[in-house]
Amino acid sequence: MAKPSQEHLRTLLWIGAAGLTAAVAVTIVGVVLLQRRPKPDETSRRIQQLIDEANQLLKTLDEQRNSA
Repeated sequence: MAKPSQEHLRTLLWIGAAGLTAAVAVTIVGVVLLQRRPKPDETSRRIQQLIDEANQLLKTLDEQRNSA
């Protein structure tokens, strides 16, 4: 097996550095995107509760109408 030349070693070093840089960049972007995700506020949560309650009431009314 032939010994790798200096140029091949340098190429492998640059490929490794590029891969490491890409991995770090992807990790940083992922962390930044997770931090920018808006947290649900109280109003949105209350609206969702009211929607769920209305859906439950509609389901109950539909069941009563079908059983009568």
